[in-house]
Amino acid sequence: MKRAVAAIIGGLLVLGSALAVAGPADAHNYLVSSTPSSGQTLTTLPSRFTVTTNGVLLNLNKDGSGFAIQIRDAKGLYYGNGCVSVDGPAISMPAAIGAPGAYTITWQVISTDGHTVSDTFPFTWAGTAGESKGAASAPTCHGKYHFTKGGLPPANTGTGTQSVSNGTLATVLWIGGAIVLVGIAVVVTLVVTARRRRA
Repeated sequence: MKRAVAAIIGGLLVLGSALAVAGPADAHNYLVSSTPSSGQTLTTLPSRFTVTTNGVLLNLNKDGSGFAIQIRDAKGLYYGNGCVSVDGPAISMPAAIGAPGAYTITWQVISTDGHTVSDTFPFTWAGTAGESKGAASAPTCHGKYHFTKGGLPPANTGTGTQSVSNGTLATVLWIGGAIVLVGIAVVVTLVVTARRRRA
């Protein structure tokens, strides 16, 4: 009986180790802070609009492809040149703004696990009118920037929390479920084997 219990505990430890390994592999970056923050009213324009996540971002090409910050006003006009810099866990873009009023900031990053994470949230500009004139189309950093296949979410559907593609969520759930099922099968096998030996 003691051997059976020890075997079961060993099986659970193996399962725990597997979950610990799988967890970081499937983890995606999430928003830690931003300038502006969701719902904030700005009276002074910062030098850069910034989004900071919890971990180093995956900038394989070193050119910012797949990363974005977009600023839009209530009329849907875009501001800024779209030139995004990636620095460890953060992305930023030179700040540009138009007339006082309601704006949205939409951002997109490539997470440490290789998946696209994005979000949209509102902020208010209450300073003096900016020098920038809004553009009808999204900026592409003078033609150098290219969106990832999934693109950015619509500017009017933000919730203030990042979103992950359905493919990412499905992968996480599938792997997690498979590991749990394997763990259960191992424990059941060990219990049955122990009972047979006792019989």
